[in-house]
Amino acid sequence: MKSDSNMDHILKVRSVHDYNAFVGQRDSHPLVSVIEYAQLSPIFHRRCHFNVYGFFLRDDHLEDLTYGYSSYDYKEGSLISLAPGQVGGVEYNGERFAIEGWALLFHPDIIRGTALEKTLSDYTFLSYQVNEALHLTREERTQFIALLRQIRQELEYDGDAYQDSIIASYIELILKHCLYYYNRQFALRKPMNNDLLARFEMLLTDYFRSGRMVTEGMPTVAYCASELCLSSNYFSDLVKRGTGETPLTHIRQAVISVVKSRLRSGQPLKQIAAELGFDYPQHLSRMFKSVAGESPQEYCKRKGGAR
Repeated sequence: MKSDSNMDHILKVRSVHDYNAFVGQRDSHPLVSVIEYAQLSPIFHRRCHFNVYGFFLRDDHLEDLTYGYSSYDYKEGSLISLAPGQVGGVEYNGERFAIEGWALLFHPDIIRGTALEKTLSDYTFLSYQVNEALHLTREERTQFIALLRQIRQELEYDGDAYQDSIIASYIELILKHCLYYYNRQFALRKPMNNDLLARFEMLLTDYFRSGRMVTEGMPTVAYCASELCLSSNYFSDLVKRGTGETPLTHIRQAVISVVKSRLRSGQPLKQIAAELGFDYPQHLSRMFKSVAGESPQEYCKRKGGAR
């Protein structure tokens, strides 16, 4: 386990062993670890930089989680997922604390060459931020822990040629369950999602009115997500769940809506393109046809607008 001697630095978790050593867990497999925190001694607060995947089922009440601009409780357990490259945890303060809950960590090598490796990018919740944690129901929590217990039982056997394949299958099953859980959470928080969509539309309107497209170009999904205090993946999933379309589609439609209004007012396409930050009118024409299904000229002719 690599770490700086200064305890307020981020702990580098390059392997499953690194995290096991940090919390005092015995190694059962070089690539996978199932941790039941109740069986471990209290540990120091630390922020960790992970090079492994992790699921952390938190049953403690150390801090509040938020969902967008709203907070929600920890009572039934919250599941936090992390992918390699992400940072999680709490700053070191010199005190030890007892974690309540479970964790599953696995190195990417455990799924190399499997069907799961090819579809892992579909599970976008692995890149959600901590404030976008999954709030499990009691039934979901029981189901999730049962799957962890099955993996832990598998880890107790002597490894053979099939063990890693079996473990990878369990991991895939957990991912599929989590996808179902998140879809349930999105559906239950539909009023909040509608508020998000309204704020998204307002954000785009303000962006166009401010003239920022001239200097900064078309707003990106990452920019919109950041302005709405969400990670890009979580923002994209919420929008797709609520509308059936991606945020990028909404952005492009909003741009073309502005273009249509200006065309109807008699403004030439060349001027519109310049004022919206397009290098060439042809670039805007191609986007217009892609989104609207017709060229600006065809639109103007059909609507009786400007050329």
